[in-house]
Amino acid sequence: MLNILVADDEPLARETIKLLLATQTDVGNVYEAQDGNQVLDVFSEHHPDIVFLDIQMPGKTGIELAEQLPDDTVIIFATAYDQFAITAFELNAIGYLLKPFDDDKFYAALDRARQQVATKSPTNFKKVGQLIQHMVDEQDRAYKTRLVVKDPGRIRLVDVDQINYISGAGNYAEVHLFDDKPVLHRETLTSLEKQLDPNVFVRIHRSTIVRRSSVIELRPNENGDYSVILKSGELLTLSRRNKGKLEALIGEQ
Repeated sequence: MLNILVADDEPLARETIKLLLATQTDVGNVYEAQDGNQVLDVFSEHHPDIVFLDIQMPGKTGIELAEQLPDDTVIIFATAYDQFAITAFELNAIGYLLKPFDDDKFYAALDRARQQVATKSPTNFKKVGQLIQHMVDEQDRAYKTRLVVKDPGRIRLVDVDQINYISGAGNYAEVHLFDDKPVLHRETLTSLEKQLDPNVFVRIHRSTIVRRSSVIELRPNENGDYSVILKSGELLTLSRRNKGKLEALIGEQ
């Protein structure tokens, strides 16, 4: 039988989880905790198989608590709105539930937790916590210093200082770095333009953003466009509709 700890400062959230667990024939004791200290005390006394842990517990966050539990603890995090946490949990194969709880997703998360109990595979919660904090810090900045790029099975952090130019197609952007192959990033150029410092990057075409300091030469074309030549030797186009950006390219940097 599975012994489970339900940790949440909201009584209604705890009751909801308990009701959902009541239908499961393999669930034995269900313990409760409403703050961080209770979580540690109850865990120390009963050593539950699975912990449902609210990510925003009073006093300590769910991640901070997870770091203090054994690394083979099977945890299902509950969160109301933390999109950064959800991204990190998904890429690290950690169970999570979005409030308000959806019955099907609840039982799917519980099934995955059952499998984890059987394998006892360890999780580096400290690493996950650092990743979430980095995402939050980047979101709070006026302009990005790093881009968070989601690759299959991982998150890649790309330093903005390493970006030469960015080309776009639909909902994707191809980030061209100074010393690496292009990185495919699922975000529109319009969205990226708002995140990058306009003193450093200029939108020269509907499908191109370029670093100002990368431009070495401009050549007018017969059709009214400009050929933009980069220090790297690559050739881009400044479209007629973006002629107003010429001053930004040739002005002092």
